[in-house]
Amino acid sequence: MSMVDDGTERGKDAVDEPGWEVDPDDESGAAVVAAVGRQIKTWREAAGLRAGELGSLLGYGEDLIYKVEGGSRIPRPEFMDAVDVAVGAGGKLAAMKPDVAEVRYPKKIRELAKLEAAAVEVLAYGNSSVHGLLQTAEYARSLFSMRQPAYPQEEIERGVAARMARQTIFERSPAPTLGFVLEEVVLRRPLGGRMVLRRQLEHLLVMNKLRNVTVQVMPMDREEHAGIDGEIQVLKFRDGTAVGRSEGAFAGRPVSDPKQVRILDLRCGMIRAQALTPPESTAFIERVLGET
Repeated sequence: MSMVDDGTERGKDAVDEPGWEVDPDDESGAAVVAAVGRQIKTWREAAGLRAGELGSLLGYGEDLIYKVEGGSRIPRPEFMDAVDVAVGAGGKLAAMKPDVAEVRYPKKIRELAKLEAAAVEVLAYGNSSVHGLLQTAEYARSLFSMRQPAYPQEEIERGVAARMARQTIFERSPAPTLGFVLEEVVLRRPLGGRMVLRRQLEHLLVMNKLRNVTVQVMPMDREEHAGIDGEIQVLKFRDGTAVGRSEGAFAGRPVSDPKQVRILDLRCGMIRAQALTPPESTAFIERVLGET
């Protein structure tokens, strides 16, 4: 038995890779996986192949084929490519890869990622950890690992993968404007260990060099602080609409009413004005890195 590129072991007694099971509470995601599974089964039968025969052609166990076709397991992109060729789908199954891959991430994260992907400007203030869009994979993994009740390992890896997938926002063209304000304590608290923190601080310095990204630090000695009620995020879109959320306003729910968004936007503006300037923040992060 050998491990194939998609992380699924080949052979009759193969064990699925954790993190690719369907979340039964995610109805829309489960519907996508079920639809893809039906398409794979239809193409397999049209090609005159039994499930076991298809599995043998691909080097997978028969049980895995049945799970994918039955909608209980999310097929990886490599699996979709291989099946497409094996059944002669001519690219029709492979074309479903983006939809299938997206379903792997929790519904809440998918919805947030869609908003971020459409935003032309993102403003965010955080007071407990580095913002998700700025996190390294190991820092994110540390955060998921310390949650209580403890997450299963597959949930931790699913969360890390989803968080990293959101960071494709930095690859967009034209690039959106991204502004972040982090509390000083966030930069000093060694979540995951000092080496994890060091690499996270180094990553912040790299991100702050991007022309469309601004990372500011809110120092602990400020006597006025507009973000005292907690985290805030505002996303603005090309058509002039916006969505915002704050821990301390509107019961923590996302809001799109212009008057409510304006309040959050105003708070973000005040927080940015009270924080260190971008050059001052870069120097501050460098100093903290030297002390870590």
